[in-house]
Amino acid sequence: MFISLRLNIFVYYFITVSLFIGFSYYFFSVLRVENIYLLVIVFACFIILSGAFISKLAIDPLVEYVNNLRNLSKETLHELNLPISTIKTNTQMLNKSLIDEKSQKRLARINSACEMLQERYNELDYLIKKQSDEVIREQFDLVELLNERVVFLNKIYPDIDFNMTCSSLTILNDKKGLAKVIDNIVDNGVKYSPDSKTIDININEKTLTIRDYGIGMDEVELLRIFDKYYQSNKNMQGFGIGLSMVRRFCDKNEIALSFMSKPNIGTTVELKFK
Repeated sequence: MFISLRLNIFVYYFITVSLFIGFSYYFFSVLRVENIYLLVIVFACFIILSGAFISKLAIDPLVEYVNNLRNLSKETLHELNLPISTIKTNTQMLNKSLIDEKSQKRLARINSACEMLQERYNELDYLIKKQSDEVIREQFDLVELLNERVVFLNKIYPDIDFNMTCSSLTILNDKKGLAKVIDNIVDNGVKYSPDSKTIDININEKTLTIRDYGIGMDEVELLRIFDKYYQSNKNMQGFGIGLSMVRRFCDKNEIALSFMSKPNIGTTVELKFK
């Protein structure tokens, strides 16, 4: 597809330049046109039309390709929902009939893996909607979302103690995107707290606070945390793009984001909602 596209653009560009040179020679050498303004208007129209045609020739196949890929993603995602639901339903039924402890542990692992798949399914669904420029906003209780994330994160970090002190807060926002933001902040807190097993999560009025008791950062590091691909510790796993994504999300959704940190004391992240 892209080879033929390049070839078509090259051929059309070659023909266009050749015609432009030919018209120029014809007007100046054969017709000896002296009205420079008329020539400028004719050539400007020619260039504009050529540019419009070349852009159409280049963009239309790409638009069709992206639309086909998006439709395929939606259809594939829809088909994935059935096996995930089937696994969840049957594991719930098996859980009622299994008695021995070993089988129940195996079933629990299957359930956990299925929940992970469900999370990936939800994230893919969210990304497809986001790329389609759909408005992804809904009204929800932030405490309920935090409880969901803590349950999920406890399975990944079973040794971490999540201390929650939250008062009810209903907000209108991008729920799935905010869940990813919370996961990212908590993940950083755990990753940079090798000697601490505690994460504090608080909601006070319209502010969500997430605090860790890890290695912390100095003022120089704080200035760079939103830089793409920046990592304060190069030995840590990851690509250093998480906090830049967090900041973009907060800016887009009108959430005031602030970081406070001190070396060897920990880091506090605040998200203030309107």
